[in-house]
Amino acid sequence: IPAALEGQITQQNAPRIKAKIIAEAANGPVTAEAEEILKEKGIMIIPDVFLNAGGVTVSYFEWLKNLSHVRLGRMSKRFEEAGNLAIVNTIERLTGKQVSPEERKRIVHGADEIDLVNSGLEETMINAYNQIRDIMLSTPNVSDLRTAAFICAINKIATSYFQLGIFP
Repeated sequence: IPAALEGQITQQNAPRIKAKIIAEAANGPVTAEAEEILKEKGIMIIPDVFLNAGGVTVSYFEWLKNLSHVRLGRMSKRFEEAGNLAIVNTIERLTGKQVSPEERKRIVHGADEIDLVNSGLEETMINAYNQIRDIMLSTPNVSDLRTAAFICAINKIATSYFQLGIFP
């Protein structure tokens, strides 16, 4: 997991890499020449353009929150807690067994802002990976996640341009 500097895996050291997967946690840690060597060796590269998207995604959530001037979860937390409490109470009544206070607190707890951000980030990253993987598996001559990620991004930009009437 190269996670600090650009260009850490090069044409010179790529032949010695024995990992099955390289996760690019830094920006551009694998040079283009090294990537070709790694692909020839059958090493999967999880590209930086995908793996680094978490920070940008969370910044987007923060931007949305700032636009609305309402913290995430404010509108639904108490409602969720009341619904969860009703479920716990119903289960206790139907089974005749009580949930411990610790379990009750954990189950009833409504989502805090950090819970919602983590959930949104997880959903975004899973969806993005699935889209990239689907493109990689279904597109002839695309055998790596980086190329598939670029195709995915270009397709999304093109769709936006068409929807906005910018192109053609």
